[in-house]
Amino acid sequence: MAESAAQKKALSEAKRAQADYKRNVAAAREARRKSFERAQKAGASLREIGRSVDLHPTRVREILRGE
Repeated sequence: MAESAAQKKALSEAKRAQADYKRNVAAAREARRKSFERAQKAGASLREIGRSVDLHPTRVREILRGE
């Protein structure tokens, strides 16, 4: 079935929104990892970082490793 002009425009906007979302998620993950690194360098333990952000220390370690 052929797409109408309105449908093509809506699909294009949806594709752009999805790309923006992926880009923002990646930037947020990197910002979180860097903030955990700064906390660790300031002397906070994985347990302390995890407690402050409501994550298990194992997950904090994974985030620091980029996993």
